[in-house]
Amino acid sequence: MSAERLGGRELKRLLAAELFDAALDRIGRVPPRQAVSPLFGLFCSRDPLVRWRAVSAMGMVVARLAESEPESARVVMRRCMWNLNEESGGIGWGCAEAMGESLARSDVLACEYGCILLAYLDPKGNFIDHPALQEGVVWGVGRLMRARPEFAPAAAELLLPFLADPVPALRGLAAWAAAPAQDDRLAAALAGLAGDEAPFELYEDGRTTRPTVGAVARRSFSGRQ
Repeated sequence: MSAERLGGRELKRLLAAELFDAALDRIGRVPPRQAVSPLFGLFCSRDPLVRWRAVSAMGMVVARLAESEPESARVVMRRCMWNLNEESGGIGWGCAEAMGESLARSDVLACEYGCILLAYLDPKGNFIDHPALQEGVVWGVGRLMRARPEFAPAAAELLLPFLADPVPALRGLAAWAAAPAQDDRLAAALAGLAGDEAPFELYEDGRTTRPTVGAVARRSFSGRQ
């Protein structure tokens, strides 16, 4: 199958492959605009690894678009934003994560959409109150902060409430996201989570793991020292 004709089924097979870097290289040879729609479709995959890797691949594809066809990249960002809007009539699975991954990889998109992504955590902004979507936003913000620490000061206050959330995944993802932020309140909250043994799913570097909230909080806290 030629790169130009890579379809959803082949894309799913590539994303499930053990050698993810090779899969990304293969996907990178597809014209970016042709890869976008199949990747959006895989955000709803029942396989968590495929779903998450589709987010990584989307970020790579959109960042490439931002270099060659910036308006096409903006169209993808607007599609993510629309899917996260209640008026869309759907649920934007994977969209906040894809935004975070794209902004982490693209200077242009980070400058234009970074504040919009942060606003999804802001009660005074476009706050998203669906718990599962909140997890995606927290992860997306964390991905952005880790690649672009200049966003950390603005994100710190927004992440703080999630470190005390009753949902373990939100506490854990907030602890992971908080690592780059030099904020005393976050440091105190991270220290307070050190003994939290609740597990949650974490995706980074192309793989999923199930650490405890406490393990991630300790790692983020120690990384600040």
